Amino acid sequence: MLRQEQNEFVTRTRPGTPVGDLFRRYWIPALLASEVPKNECPPVRVKLLSERVLAWRDTQGRYALTDEFCAHRGVSLWFGRNEENGLRCPYHGWKYDHTGQCIEVPSEPAESGFCGKIKLKSYPLIERGGILWTYMGPAELQPPEPAFEWAALPASHCHHSKRRQQCNYLQAMEGGIDSSHVSFLHSGELHTDPLHKGTKGAQYQRDRKPKFEIVESSGGLYIGARRNAEEGHYYWRITQWIMPWYTMVPPYGDNALNAHAWVPIDDENCYTWTFTYHPTRPLSEMELDTMRKGGGIHVELSPGTFRPVINMDNDYMIDRAAQKAGRTYSGVKGIAMQDASVQESMGPVADRTKENLVSTDNAIIMARHRLSRAALALQKGVAPPGLTQEGHRVRSATFVLPVDVPFEQAKHEDLTVREGVPHTSI
Repeated sequence: MLRQEQNEFVTRTRPGTPVGDLFRRYWIPALLASEVPKNECPPVRVKLLSERVLAWRDTQGRYALTDEFCAHRGVSLWFGRNEENGLRCPYHGWKYDHTGQCIEVPSEPAESGFCGKIKLKSYPLIERGGILWTYMGPAELQPPEPAFEWAALPASHCHHSKRRQQCNYLQAMEGGIDSSHVSFLHSGELHTDPLHKGTKGAQYQRDRKPKFEIVESSGGLYIGARRNAEEGHYYWRITQWIMPWYTMVPPYGDNALNAHAWVPIDDENCYTWTFTYHPTRPLSEMELDTMRKGGGIHVELSPGTFRPVINMDNDYMIDRAAQKAGRTYSGVKGIAMQDASVQESMGPVADRTKENLVSTDNAIIMARHRLSRAALALQKGVAPPGLTQEGHRVRSATFVLPVDVPFEQAKHEDLTVREGVPHTSI
């Protein structure tokens, strides 16, 4: 349980808030590269951490992320003309380059130097792994570029997607941290979804009373969920939580690895990013087709949007007959929308003053504390944890160990990226 002021502290990410300042110190997945596909393409509206900006590419192919609104009289530059290495406002013709610098005001004499005084807010925008990343913090404190495994593999090994979720980032992210719900909420899909069924790990999930061991890492948490396996052994599922909002889902068999990012749009909505990747092989057509249709932990989207077909407005297409028959535990189709349905049901910002937490919530408690500590420390000038590339080069894993062997001692190498080496999974 959190006091109301604690809940406000950790859920608010607008400019000038402690957690908002913390998040701005990390590289942020902002768009799929396919959203800004070519030079001089139309600008794309983006809202991150309650800031409204535009993503675009100039004539030379340089990416830009600039304030949405013209410095003249506040017109949205989404209506602008992307031409000749600049974005031109349709109202009075003011033109800006990819850095946000005003380079032309048609009504003013060139010799006046007026343009040099006008510059839009702008942020760097880089492409890595088919994703456009931005950094919204102080320029002089920009960290190394993102080095997650999914951002470095060939495109054939990966499938990435994003969807809009109608709730605060924290309750969405906490669902990714919580491994205990899998045995309930997702129990049907573990045995029917093509990307999960048929694995030994899915069978071990029938143990509905996991024990948790959580270990702090330099940039987050190792979250070990322990279930009973064969006599004298435990089945371990190790989730990685990486500052500030990443989770890596423990895998099943030789199926691809999965990770999430839970990025605030504003304080009541977030983008749920899903990264699916295999370290040593291309994804198959079956895997890709399944994910595009909403299988695995992806969703089917309404055409031309990032809104799921299954959503709050249609009651998530709940199938009470399937729920009654036990084909799905909640009646909602698909792992991702099962998660979204329960998370969005908590309201735009969950009221954590009413919680009654139990032992399986320890990882959630530790993540909240880690975020709060980092935000408070930043206010005192202490750099945030997890800014190094080394902290990105980790994996989730599943394995079976003798009951007397702690997971963090026996399997450390399986929790780090080893190029060309398959992930560890059951």
